[in-house]
Amino acid sequence: MKAVVYPSKPEGVINAIASKSMAHRLLICAALTEGITRIRCASSSEDIDATIGCLRAMGSNIVKIGNYYIVPKITAKPCQSIVFDCKESGTTLRFMMCIAAGIGLRAKFKGSDRLFERPLSPLEEVLTEHGIVISRDESGRIIQSGKAFGENYNISGNVSSQFISGLLMMLPLCKGVSVTVTGEFESKPYVDLTVGALKQADLNVSVEDRKYTVTGRYDMRDTSVEGDWSNSAFFLCASTLGFDVAVQGLDTESLQGDKELLSVLKDFGADVHIERNKVSCVARKLKGIEIDAKNIPDLVPVLSVVAALAEGKTTIKGAARLKFKESDRLRTVCDMINALGGNCEVFDDGLVIEGVKMLTGGMADACNDHRIAMSAAIAALKCEGPVEIKGAEAVNKSYPNFFEDLRSLGVKVEVEE
Repeated sequence: MKAVVYPSKPEGVINAIASKSMAHRLLICAALTEGITRIRCASSSEDIDATIGCLRAMGSNIVKIGNYYIVPKITAKPCQSIVFDCKESGTTLRFMMCIAAGIGLRAKFKGSDRLFERPLSPLEEVLTEHGIVISRDESGRIIQSGKAFGENYNISGNVSSQFISGLLMMLPLCKGVSVTVTGEFESKPYVDLTVGALKQADLNVSVEDRKYTVTGRYDMRDTSVEGDWSNSAFFLCASTLGFDVAVQGLDTESLQGDKELLSVLKDFGADVHIERNKVSCVARKLKGIEIDAKNIPDLVPVLSVVAALAEGKTTIKGAARLKFKESDRLRTVCDMINALGGNCEVFDDGLVIEGVKMLTGGMADACNDHRIAMSAAIAALKCEGPVEIKGAEAVNKSYPNFFEDLRSLGVKVEVEE
C-alpha cells in the first residue's frame, strides 16, 4: 500500500488508542484465570490479534463484543501439541515461549521471516537450562517442548525486557518463585508494566533490587486497557512542531515508559499542557539536545523527526537494540530523514541529526516498519512537498486507523492499495 501525505496544518483532538503493551499482558493474565474475564479495549492491531490468536490456540475462545474482549481460561494441558502463529509480533513470540514452557506444551512457533531473525538469546539458554528443549526447523521456526522446572531464574537485562516479562508471567505456572536480572537493565519500565498487570491478576509480586518474586495464582478481575503513550507520541510530536493538536485519554500516572516523551519534548523547548486527561504541546524555538534512548527505544523514529526540524545538533544514544526491530531501525530512520531532506548519520548505538529549517518531502520506504511509516507521515506536515510512503500498510501492526485519524485532523492523505 502507498500513502501520500501532503503538507498540512492539522488541528483537533485525537483519542488515544489502547496500549498495545498492556493489552498483551492483560489478555494473557485473563486467559490464565479461572472463569471469564472482560477486558475493555476500544482498539486493536495486528500485534494484539497475534496474541489473541495464540491464546485461542490454547483453548481460550476469546470473542470481541463492542469494546470488550470476553476472555475464558485456556484449556491447554501439558504435552499437548499447539501451533502458535505469532505473525510479526516479537512480544507475542517471547511471551508465548515462556507460557508454553510454564504449562509444558509441545509448541511450534510460526511467524514472519524477520521475526525469527530477531534475538532470542539469552531467553533460549535460560529456558534450556530449566528443562526446555528448543530447536529450529528447516525454515528457522522454533520447535519447543518440556516443562520448566526450578524456583529461581537468572537472566541478563541488556537484550530485551520482554524476556524478563515472559519469565515473570511463567513463574505461577511452573512453581517458579523468582527472576533475577543481571548486567545492564534496559527498558525496565516495560517490566514495571508486567508487574502492574500481575498485581491486577491478584498475584503477589515483590521486588528487591533486581530480584522479582512472584507467588499465587492468576485471578484477573474485569479491567480496561489504558491509552497508549507510544502511539500518541506521533500526534504530540506534531503538536510540538507547531500544530494545534491534543491527545485525550492518556494517564499521566501511567507506568508506561514512553510517558517520558513529555520530558524529552520539554528538553527540545516545547511547553507541555495537561488538562485532566488531555495532553498537548506548544512549540517554542526547538533546539537540538542529547537523548538517552535506553528506556524509550520506540520513540526514536518520531523524536528523530522533531530533531530534524530543531535548531542545531541532536544526538540519540543507547539505541543499539533498534537494529533488531521490525527493520534495522537506526538505518531506516536515518534513510527516512535523509530521503525527506534532513541531515542524519548513524553511529554504533544511535543517531546524530543536524536540524534544518524545512524538510523537502519525497519518498520514504517504511521497510515493513510501522513506526517508520507513521514518523514519515508526521514529517510530511513540515515538508515543502508531499511525502510518498511506500509500504504504508505497516501501520496495521500497531495503529490500523492511523491515516484515518490524521485525516480527522484535516491532513490531506491519499492511500492507494
